[in-house]
Amino acid sequence: MTTSSKILDQDAVRRALTRIAHEILEKNKGTGDLCIVGIRTRGAVLAERLKECVCQIEGTEVPVGILDITLYRDDLTLVATQPVVRETSINFDITGKRLVLVDDVLFTGRTIRAALDALIDLGRPASIQLAVLIDRGHRELPIRADYVGKNIPTSLDQNVKVILEEVDNKTDEVVVKERGNKEHE
Repeated sequence: MTTSSKILDQDAVRRALTRIAHEILEKNKGTGDLCIVGIRTRGAVLAERLKECVCQIEGTEVPVGILDITLYRDDLTLVATQPVVRETSINFDITGKRLVLVDDVLFTGRTIRAALDALIDLGRPASIQLAVLIDRGHRELPIRADYVGKNIPTSLDQNVKVILEEVDNKTDEVVVKERGNKEHE
């Protein structure tokens, strides 16, 4: 049996993304040379939402791309014998751009390390900033987010699940679940 508690509801997710968009614009002094890249799957959805927030605030569209990091993972053999590789869709040159890399949950830092490797293979951006909806701690690598929707102190016996309407066909929310003896997500 597992227990779960809701950390963010739909309105809180929306407010967190709006705040992150404002912080991104403030730090970068607008949208010049700014691009947003989301890590598949939920990071890509959040990147698109951030783009919409930025457009509402500034009245300017920023390019958005989707990054698949499957082949850059250091745990590839642990994930599956035949991992599913999806398309990276970045239809703009990242060289010299200020990139905001977006993911749903920052945990050990290994996903972000893989994403950085994948991005550097595509070009040499002027800078790469990291935006995450949730930072749950427990870093294994020296990586930190520039923009965080919410910091959630967790134990290693907990899972953080970001549920998004576009992916999960449910109302947006973030829940923390206690792992049961038999449940592993």
